[in-house]
Amino acid sequence: MTDFQTRGFVKIPGVLDAGSLAHFDDVITQKVHELNTMHLPMEARSTYDRAFLQVMNLWRESEEVRRLVFSKRLAGIAATLLGVPNVRLYHDQALYKEPGGGFTPWHADQYYWPLATAKTVTAWIPLQETPLPMGPLEFSAASHTLTAGRDLSISDESEALIQAELAKAKFAHVVEPFALGEVSFHTGWLFHRAGPNTTDTPRRVMTIIYMDAEMRLKKPSNENQVADWQTWCPGAAVGEVIDTPLNPVLGG
Repeated sequence: MTDFQTRGFVKIPGVLDAGSLAHFDDVITQKVHELNTMHLPMEARSTYDRAFLQVMNLWRESEEVRRLVFSKRLAGIAATLLGVPNVRLYHDQALYKEPGGGFTPWHADQYYWPLATAKTVTAWIPLQETPLPMGPLEFSAASHTLTAGRDLSISDESEALIQAELAKAKFAHVVEPFALGEVSFHTGWLFHRAGPNTTDTPRRVMTIIYMDAEMRLKKPSNENQVADWQTWCPGAAVGEVIDTPLNPVLGG
């Protein structure tokens, strides 16, 4: 809990067992292949699109994926880290970095989210052991306290400018492999990135984004936040609790 508050992230070993991971790996990978809409060759893609295949809200596409996304244990960890009684789902997303996939630039997730407070956390769940050559998530420890760079979307520009700000502030850059079953949780304003996947195996990751169950919608401050409002919490009203059918309370 203290590590999360001071560093903005925590890695927890043994959250999921090998059997459960193998099962969800099969189910999620099948859905990613079925629903993926990116078919351009790697060299024809933008930096963002080279970073990963991105398929969202899989809980609505599969009852088995729903079991993972609605896990009371994972939601309980998220609520404890945030110091709130209960958490609500913002959305889920599978992030598959293909063999030869490029780096993921430095960024903070909450740039995209029209959420009124910083009480957000993302569970990053690798579906396989993730060594450094596969491009595991990297963290800039305690960088959730930095405001510079929060207005940048994922891009070559964000990689360069945020890297310079992080170096200036001398935050520790944490780059570690993920063991099988290890899950990380990072807050929405923490700066993070990932290296390229230089292996011949896809880096398969499922993520679940949680927010305080009492989270309110804020007036969007950029076009991406408008799109997120329309996509992930349609019907929510500015200033009100985000209580929509797409944002159920998952527990605490």
